[in-house]
Amino acid sequence: MITLGIKYNKIHDSSACVVRDGEVLFAVAEERLSRIKHDAGFPRMAIQACLEFANVRADQVDEVCFGWTTAGPGFRHDLKCLATGGLPLTFVNVVTTTAYFLSMWHQESGAKRFRELFGGAKVRMRFVDHHLAHAISAYAYSGFEDSAVVVMDGRGAWEATSIWRGSKGRLEHVLTIPFPDSLGFFYSEFTEYLGFQRNSDEWKVMGLAPYGAPGVKLDAFIDPEAAPYRVNHKRLFGNGNGSFSGMTPLLGPARVPESEIDERHKNVAYAVQDACELAVLSIARMAVEKTGCRNLCLAGGVALNSKANGKIAALGLVDNIFIQPAASDDGVALGAALAPYLDQGGRLPNKTMRHAYLGPAFDDVAIETALRTYKLRYLRVSDPADAAAELLSNGKILGWFQGRMEFGPRALGSRSILADPRDPEMTAKVNNAVKFREWWRPFAPSLKKEAASEYLESATDSPFMILTAQVRPEKRSVIPAVTHVDGSARPQTVEKEINPLYWRLIDGFEKRTGVPVVMNTSFNLRGEAIVHTPTDAVRTFFSSGMDALVIGSFVVEK
Repeated sequence: MITLGIKYNKIHDSSACVVRDGEVLFAVAEERLSRIKHDAGFPRMAIQACLEFANVRADQVDEVCFGWTTAGPGFRHDLKCLATGGLPLTFVNVVTTTAYFLSMWHQESGAKRFRELFGGAKVRMRFVDHHLAHAISAYAYSGFEDSAVVVMDGRGAWEATSIWRGSKGRLEHVLTIPFPDSLGFFYSEFTEYLGFQRNSDEWKVMGLAPYGAPGVKLDAFIDPEAAPYRVNHKRLFGNGNGSFSGMTPLLGPARVPESEIDERHKNVAYAVQDACELAVLSIARMAVEKTGCRNLCLAGGVALNSKANGKIAALGLVDNIFIQPAASDDGVALGAALAPYLDQGGRLPNKTMRHAYLGPAFDDVAIETALRTYKLRYLRVSDPADAAAELLSNGKILGWFQGRMEFGPRALGSRSILADPRDPEMTAKVNNAVKFREWWRPFAPSLKKEAASEYLESATDSPFMILTAQVRPEKRSVIPAVTHVDGSARPQTVEKEINPLYWRLIDGFEKRTGVPVVMNTSFNLRGEAIVHTPTDAVRTFFSSGMDALVIGSFVVEK
């Protein structure tokens, strides 16, 4: 059976994936191909790439599965909320309700669009509930026979948070917290209050939070330790008299985008992150209690909050934890594509996902063609890993472009910018001269899995850079460029069997320096999607302060 999973709702993060007999063959977000960050358009290029990789025509696909419901249920939910006062009757909320109605209507128009572009008039179209697709995307790739499954995001059709039990290939719904009682909405609203872009810059708040201090009270907006948490959405929505009208009387004026960050902003970020962590811990405890399972799977945009995830792991609330690497909306395509396996009492395939290298790749012929097109001087090397390790050990900042592109928001050693983690000035160098981004943004360490326990207090198995751990105190001065101000790091543990080339790079760096760790950040500039093609890599390389580009078997230096 061949199924195509599609995420499309005209809000953010369109994507597509193709599955054959329960195995994911290929997955890519539309933004990587279109170069439009968080592209919300119909994922035409992503679908085309899926079909080409699988070598199938549209009429050979058994089902096309959209990761959103059709319009009716969600629209009825919002109308009921407006009518009963669950949502304040303001112009903003009427517009929001209409927008979500249109986003779900786009599922039906998306099916029509698919047939117009690709044919397949007889292909079955399926519309999968958004939270169910999220839940499948977590459980079916966890490898756990039995697990509690938690989905937390801004909203689905009507859901904000849901708990499920996965057992023997089936999913049983346990509990739903409906929108607008939404932890994701709480976090995104404060993201915008702090002058950042909602549904995009939430990690900026997470990165800023450790610079703040306790003292800001958010009790008026959220009770994070209730079982389950409670969000005062009426206060968050305000009274309709302008943006943040419910927040500014208690917290002061919102930050103007791109203005200076002051202590008040840092302290608000601290309070928001602290409340999020407490709420996530509360939901995790509830999920374990209600399902009786001590394995936990997480999905949804909130599941990308690596600090909260790390707290779950460090506190021992569960025995095992799995967070799907594309936990946000682009990963919904993975779950939607597997939904047909639940039909007629069927069971989901369940195989542990150990990597996210599911996107396009370019061979040396294509790479060399691009280098020659731009008339670049380059050196062909027999061992790119060794060449990169040598450059890194000499303090060079590298672009690293190898193999299949990662699916999800993290660069995991295929489309990465790499640097020496021992240099205490390297964070500032890369933020200022390479990424052109805010000074407080931290960088992640990629380290050999077998060395993780030597450097980290927990999260010794973290292949997707989605769990935060504390760096051991005696190692913080060894790898200062990847140790955040609070002593934490967001590690990627690299396995030799999974990504041998990247593992050998780190191993080569260790042989030269004694440190089995490199600084890793995504290969892109601020506001841009991660590079896709060799041309993208060359353009980004020459638009930034990187010193060298190791691309396929070639090295380009400035």
